[in-house]
Amino acid sequence: MDIQHIEEKLWQAADKLRNNMDAAEYKHVVLGLIFLKYISDAFEQKHSELAEDKYADPEDKDEYQADNIFWVPKEARWSFLKDNAKQPNIGVLIDDAMDAIERDNPTLKGVLPKNYAREALDKRRLGELIDTFSNISFEEGHESKDLLGRIYEYFMGMFADAEGKRGGQFYTPRSIVRLLVNMLAPQPGARIYDPCCGSGGMFVQSEEFIETHKGKAGDIAVYGQESNQTTWRLAKMNMAIRGIGADIKFGDTLHNDQLPDLKADFVLANPPFNISDWGGELLKSDARWKYGSPPTGNANFAWVQHFIHHLAPTGTAGFVLANGSMSSQSSGEGEIRKNLVEADLVDCIVTLPSQLFFNVAIPCCLWFISRDRKNRSGKTLFIDGRNHGHMINRRVRELSDDDIKKVASVYGEFRNDGITTDVPGFAKVAKLAEVKEHDYVLTPGRYVGSEEVEEDDEVFTDKMQRLTIELNAQFAKSHELEEKIKESLRKIDHERST
Repeated sequence: MDIQHIEEKLWQAADKLRNNMDAAEYKHVVLGLIFLKYISDAFEQKHSELAEDKYADPEDKDEYQADNIFWVPKEARWSFLKDNAKQPNIGVLIDDAMDAIERDNPTLKGVLPKNYAREALDKRRLGELIDTFSNISFEEGHESKDLLGRIYEYFMGMFADAEGKRGGQFYTPRSIVRLLVNMLAPQPGARIYDPCCGSGGMFVQSEEFIETHKGKAGDIAVYGQESNQTTWRLAKMNMAIRGIGADIKFGDTLHNDQLPDLKADFVLANPPFNISDWGGELLKSDARWKYGSPPTGNANFAWVQHFIHHLAPTGTAGFVLANGSMSSQSSGEGEIRKNLVEADLVDCIVTLPSQLFFNVAIPCCLWFISRDRKNRSGKTLFIDGRNHGHMINRRVRELSDDDIKKVASVYGEFRNDGITTDVPGFAKVAKLAEVKEHDYVLTPGRYVGSEEVEEDDEVFTDKMQRLTIELNAQFAKSHELEEKIKESLRKIDHERST
């Protein structure tokens, strides 16, 4: 059975468990079980190896910690849960297993879900899900480890789709993350930082990029922060099953930066778009705002300046923003953008096609900010990628490998040589004087020659509601005018008849 069929089969099994549960709730039920199965398989494999060694004790915790394998006590091992999958108290047994694992593995303290015993969870379906997962091995040192990673990521994408707009808070679509990582091309030894890391997708793809370019897992140092506690738990589990030693903090990054002294080689991020209630009035004199105080009604340029604050002297940041960030002049945003350009920090801007995010209608772009621009000072690369990607279903678009390679290669050429071959309608290097002529508006369509589309950050459903209200008001007004005209005609007719 190929990976796609395995993913679909497991998803169908998990979906049966949902019943009337919200996707945000049962997401943690399913992903927690996958995590438990993985660490148990890794433990059991090591346990078998130690059992065959007459000089080793398979029940010695130190033997596992030496190989970065989590210790799994007997009541938490998958074999025990599988044997009891049909018992009515299976939910209690899973909760106890999660408690036991956290007790014996301090790095997992407060991370694992422990609400399997609740009444709303169908215990028969839960037992069936355990049986389904039992048929797949996640043993360490086997390609099944990669299989688990694929399944975990597939499930997060499906949950993000099911949750709609809220799902985007913990999951950035894989093709966008891959594009960011391939454009930045992190090298072994790099420090990578994501201050709004969600479930950790940026870190996973960075690690995979290093490995596919002849590096080794663990060759990068990973740092992150996440303000949503349940999402922070997802990230911690995601890093654990992939063996990535990430330092991920919990807390509000803009108001409680828990890595204040970090200077990263690469910042990768997908910050929450256009957040209006971010508490900017409490940070008016913050030291991070070197290029202008961000508006209290929109956090976009607070995030941008936070990224810059954490860049090493030769560091580069790549991040997702709403399209309005390229052109907005409101509340001082235009002045901040001008200051960033004048400071020679804006390296590249990429517009993305629509429908890349799950149920998020706001069009998006990628910004690349760099402190290392010696060979391309005074220049900015503009790439219009709006016509790329393909639909994978009726609602969602995805960037192909060729799309990613095409954009990444153009940016790589620019970073290496400071020049690139202009491609009308797709890519162009513009000098500072030309950006000034456009009043520091950074929309690629203005530079590459493609048809410019009016920026519109309004969500489609909201826009339709607003336009419908306006149209109804116009209809009502027209009816009033129609009655006035008729009344005037009646008066004229009456006057003529008399």
